[in-house]
Amino acid sequence: MASRSLSRLALAATGVLLTTLLGGTATAQPADTPVFWRVPATAAQAQALTEAGFDVEEGDAGAVYVVGGQGVANQLRARGYRPSFFDTVYKELPAETNKLAADTYYGGYRTVTAHENHLAQVASAHPDLATKYTIGQSWKKTKGQGGHDVQALCLTKKQAGDCTLSTTSPKPKFFLMAQIHARELSTGELAWRWIDYLADGYATDATAKSILDTTEVWVVPIANPDGVDIVASGGNSPKLQRKNADNSRGSCTGTNIGIDLNRNSTFKWGGDSNSACSETYQGVSAGSEPETQALEKLARAIFPDQRGTGNNDPAPATAKGTMITLHSYGNDIIIPWGFTQATSPNDAQYRKLGAKYAASNGYLVGTNEETVGYDTSGTTDDFTYGELGVASVTFEVGGSSGTCGGFLPRYTCVDSTFWPKNKGALITAAKAAAAPYQQ
Repeated sequence: MASRSLSRLALAATGVLLTTLLGGTATAQPADTPVFWRVPATAAQAQALTEAGFDVEEGDAGAVYVVGGQGVANQLRARGYRPSFFDTVYKELPAETNKLAADTYYGGYRTVTAHENHLAQVASAHPDLATKYTIGQSWKKTKGQGGHDVQALCLTKKQAGDCTLSTTSPKPKFFLMAQIHARELSTGELAWRWIDYLADGYATDATAKSILDTTEVWVVPIANPDGVDIVASGGNSPKLQRKNADNSRGSCTGTNIGIDLNRNSTFKWGGDSNSACSETYQGVSAGSEPETQALEKLARAIFPDQRGTGNNDPAPATAKGTMITLHSYGNDIIIPWGFTQATSPNDAQYRKLGAKYAASNGYLVGTNEETVGYDTSGTTDDFTYGELGVASVTFEVGGSSGTCGGFLPRYTCVDSTFWPKNKGALITAAKAAAAPYQQ
């Protein structure tokens, strides 16, 4: 992949180059505006940078992308690395951005409060289809520091026993989770559109009606509400908070605080970072965070245990239930396992199911090793598959660069690209819930 160096002198002296790279939005950004730096590095070097607290992301062959401003680039150079500019983080905003509603930011993305109001409105408008649940609390709320409830919505054409937090309810279940990494903005918006497609479309769309007549669809649109609050507090310069808001460990500051909720699950926890300021800090113990506890409690409440305890025990062909956790970026469909380079005992079935998802969104199907190139322990999809046998995958939404790439794509990309690509994949997941390993 081609790259070009960013002149330190030109940036410091005038800011002109950075303004050009950011599409004319530099005046609205912090003085040390973060970008994606391409950093040639081995896997061991990438791990060392992660442990040192750098924000290291998936890269290309022989390199990783490190997020940060000119100060980060200078720190990398001091360590002997050769960072070069890869892409912007912030994308150009439309001129009418300042006219948006108070519960939106950065071109139209919705705040946690907007999502909470949305769930309440859907449940009120469609009492025959929608049930809203509080499944737990965010870290800040447990500490009396504000915060939020962690909320879920169950959608189905209600009959006796439906949406009752039961592992024996008659309908199969599809569970969609979004924005567990707070800065991955497009994911919460996709959950919003999925909810509206089903609830508003039931009366007129044959596919939506078929899904809700036969399936329970569970959605947690904001799995990390405290983190999203931090992101949204930046307004048109969203803060790059990935983790939750738990600041009880280390001397971390800014967006380095918190625990990575997608490294904190109780299944195969403990293989990621012990450094409190690392973006992949796994926490002091498995399931230490209230958000993790809420998500796992919900999964255990709606899915029966359908799999043995050994790594090589497959989920049986008769197992029910699908789960997708939405992340960005990469245009990937990641199948288990995450905690090891070994394939799962249901690998062949996962690849068939993944191919059906990919028929809609065109994403690459594979394990961590085949997609992002690194192992991940304590993840939500390893938990729902490893503990319960649910057919669980990660979608990495969007590319690594350009207007619709990275963590902060332009808001218009949700409707122009991400939703059209992924609507069909979510429909496939809901339809597959009755027999995901027989696709």
